Amino acid sequence: MERLVQGVRALPGGRPAWCAGAVVLAGRGPVVAVEDATGWAVRYRSYDPERQRGVDLPRDRWEPMRVGTVFDLASLTKLFTAVAALQQVERGFLALDEEVRGHLPAFARGITVRQLLDHTSGLRPELPFHDHPGRAAQLALLWREAAAPAGGPAGAHLYSDLNLIALQLVLEQLTGLRLDALVREGITAPLGMLSTSYGPLAPQGVAATEDQRRPWAKADRGMVRGEVHDENAWALGGVAGHAGLFSTAQDLAVLCRTLLNGGAYGTARILGPDAVAALLDPPGLGFGVDQPYFMGELAGHGAAGHTGFTGTSLVLDRATDTFLVLLANTVHPCRRNGGSAPRAAAADCLARAVARAG
Repeated sequence: MERLVQGVRALPGGRPAWCAGAVVLAGRGPVVAVEDATGWAVRYRSYDPERQRGVDLPRDRWEPMRVGTVFDLASLTKLFTAVAALQQVERGFLALDEEVRGHLPAFARGITVRQLLDHTSGLRPELPFHDHPGRAAQLALLWREAAAPAGGPAGAHLYSDLNLIALQLVLEQLTGLRLDALVREGITAPLGMLSTSYGPLAPQGVAATEDQRRPWAKADRGMVRGEVHDENAWALGGVAGHAGLFSTAQDLAVLCRTLLNGGAYGTARILGPDAVAALLDPPGLGFGVDQPYFMGELAGHGAAGHTGFTGTSLVLDRATDTFLVLLANTVHPCRRNGGSAPRAAAADCLARAVARAG
């Protein structure tokens, strides 16, 4: 299993050109097979656009990556929103095939809760909430889009942050609780995921993300650390259905094991097996299924997972009872398209190790 870590460190995409640092944690059944960290949680003080490189902090201020480093999960947040939604379905307060307009009247006819979860609502990928301060202005943007989705007819797959933002609004209206409270009370507290929460967080122990400045970013915020990287989640107050959660590899391993166990971990149960199957069975509700670009050789027989823009990812494979969490700060000090080759390489290592073990 040491090859799993070596794959992240040694492949061309896994060198610092892809990320400043990374944490990898993988397991099978109740056993954690590998848990390691490499590189730096914080290395740069800024980004130099003329030289297209990071400007280093003094060497004594570099902070090493540790297995307990906290990461901005970016779109892995969507998985928690999806679990929170299925909890309401299990309790009979929400139905997957009911129309969203029953909760949010601005939505066009025919768009269902299921379509928000599987990204077939027709909503475009995002809206510039970051350029429209104030909840009223932001909601006005969303309602215009929801009334006549610009992404195409409902039924076609189009990945959209707006789906999970809308689902957040449905859940909050339905329960009278903010999404952060729903996640805490329904998921992280029962499972003992004490390092998982929405920000802002004190920066110590948190991996830095980006030196956000226009024109490459959508806001001028400087080096971001402990606050959500996603500009829209930041504009929405830091608690959003599509982004905003922070966590560690160890906490995410607990979530993976919970889902592989059919919704239970130790004495806690957050979902029943049928709800877990709804999340993970193709095409997946909130989860992507069999996506080789980041799942590598784990894809092909029902592996499910997700990636996050900041460099995060997780994969769980019910067929072999294995999981892989790979967290990296690929946007430190600046966003770039580094691809997912290291993610796929790590998944390949895990798949081959499992095949050898039988």
